[in-house]
Amino acid sequence: MPQTTDVLAERFTHALDGLANAHSFAKMKYQTDVYQEANRLIEAEDGLEKLYQHAYRFEESGVFQDGPWEAAEKLQPPLVAGSLKAKGLPMIIEVLSELRMLAIAEGKTANSNVSAKMAEEFLNEVMVLNLNLLFPDASESARIENHENDEKAEKLFQFLSNHLSSTALVQTLIDEIKRLTSQRPIMIKRIVSMIKMAKKMVEQESEEKDKAELKQFIAAIEGPSTLSAQFNDVHAYRSQLKLLTRTDLISESVALAQSMRETGLVAPHHATLIRFLSKKNPGLLAYTLNLNSKGSANLEENRELVIQLIRASIFPATRQAIYGLAMMLERGILSHSPVAPGLRRLVELDIRPDVRNALYSTTAQGEGVTANSILVAGAIQILGQPLGVGQGFNPTCQAARGISLWAQHAPGFLLEIIPRAARDGDLDFTFEGTPIHSKDLKGGLAPDLDKELDPVSLVLVPHLDRIYSEMMTRVALRGDDGHRWVNPAFYGNWVQKGFSSVFDPITGYVLDYSGFVKLFYATHHPEYNDDYELIYPNPVGIFITNVHGKLLGLHAVSITKIGKDPNGVERIYFYNPNNDGSQNWGQNIEPSVGGYGEAEGESSLPFHEFVSRLYAFHYNPYEQGEAYAVEHSIVENIRQLAQESWGKDYTWV
Repeated sequence: MPQTTDVLAERFTHALDGLANAHSFAKMKYQTDVYQEANRLIEAEDGLEKLYQHAYRFEESGVFQDGPWEAAEKLQPPLVAGSLKAKGLPMIIEVLSELRMLAIAEGKTANSNVSAKMAEEFLNEVMVLNLNLLFPDASESARIENHENDEKAEKLFQFLSNHLSSTALVQTLIDEIKRLTSQRPIMIKRIVSMIKMAKKMVEQESEEKDKAELKQFIAAIEGPSTLSAQFNDVHAYRSQLKLLTRTDLISESVALAQSMRETGLVAPHHATLIRFLSKKNPGLLAYTLNLNSKGSANLEENRELVIQLIRASIFPATRQAIYGLAMMLERGILSHSPVAPGLRRLVELDIRPDVRNALYSTTAQGEGVTANSILVAGAIQILGQPLGVGQGFNPTCQAARGISLWAQHAPGFLLEIIPRAARDGDLDFTFEGTPIHSKDLKGGLAPDLDKELDPVSLVLVPHLDRIYSEMMTRVALRGDDGHRWVNPAFYGNWVQKGFSSVFDPITGYVLDYSGFVKLFYATHHPEYNDDYELIYPNPVGIFITNVHGKLLGLHAVSITKIGKDPNGVERIYFYNPNNDGSQNWGQNIEPSVGGYGEAEGESSLPFHEFVSRLYAFHYNPYEQGEAYAVEHSIVENIRQLAQESWGKDYTWV
């Protein structure tokens, strides 16, 4: 006979009392009982409410002692979903940790390192990142892919939503949508999901202000013109297009294009319209893309190719490629001699069955959409939005950085390796005179690749990841940072051969930090480097820190440009492949993604703030200014920021 919730709550209270009374060295023995009883309550009706009644005791009793959840201030919202999906203890402890945070947010307990406001912001972000659990998708695919812990996680998020402010959550969601769309990522699945969920929440209960702010984003994905809003079905919409005059078609094109430019999001009707015009009235295509003068000229020069690309790759299911097409034309990429034949080759490419299946998984199936359609659309997006490439949920920042770099400066090379990977299942790079074939390698940083990637990344990253890892393995015993040799070989000859790292290669200690900082200033800062400008992106390594400045790990980014912002502040602009370029790094260091001269997809920081997180960079040894001229106060300010953040995890000599 199943036990009642009250009985289970009594058992949990008994276990918690036992843990609270245990000596510090014996806590681990009693923690197991607490976790087991907590799990029974999580599964019971109203069990979370019973658990929450004790949440104020969790920390002082030792529920999280000596484990990853012990320091509440170090917890990261993006990691919550992974813990909730994990089997066994991680899921149970994560639920208890969220209840602990809720108790802090509601003032039922205090934490010296986490204020009530911080706890509420943490929970709001967790909710935003896990909206699919708060509002479960009732689709067939969601049922098929249902995770064993989803029901428990759903109960947790419903419980949290009942305690948190609905208005605050909606506003957090809107802010998140704005922040992410401003960066113009190629992958917009999460953004679209957020918009749909926000719409659902606003319809249930919210303020008029929220509805007004959301309206633009909802319209962007559902139909931003009067006609598209009226005829939601794209077939019915196409029938209406046949009845429009040339003037009306121009008005319709302008409305859709303007919405796309303002939000970076494309409605399915836009694909229907652009396909219709490519056949019936190609002279109006410039209006559907809202092109500048350079883009219009590139379209006129390559009109037949553009029409061919539209017919081969632009469908409602691949509609985001329209934004990539507009950006590609404005970059003038089609005028590069290898690009046109490279794209045409993808249209007819014989794609391997495994790659074809992977490509189909990236997009909703639609009429006329083939694996080649998806791959061509993906290539258009990469070439149009090279700074929109993301690594997804994979530790493959090196590969994403390479794809972005080649899309900017070697589109011919990129269009050469895509078919080799998709058709032949192999890439080869030469490293110090020896060819390395990806088909001969196993492992890499992401042997089990998370497939929520853009089509080109999905094809290339498994190969690039293995090759980069193999190169690093070959230089592992040289007693110095392997990136010194690997980056120029992997990315190309535009990576400078000079290299500096903050670490001593033998001890791993931080040695001569002042010299490291001064060298960077002498090779990169316009006031100290004899006016040598940055020509190509510079692949550099940075320390990633959380909102409290705590070290999370090492990360690969590219410096894209250096210069003064509109306020006259010298800034470093950089490409961050981690899907979100505006995360808070602590110490009031928060990369900006707009308003300071950033290109779409670029992040930026004041020069000294970026340097405080730098650990390795390339430079031209023949192009450096006066390191000795860098003021002592500048170096000391950077040293202080470094030592009080990531530097706490290293020995300084």
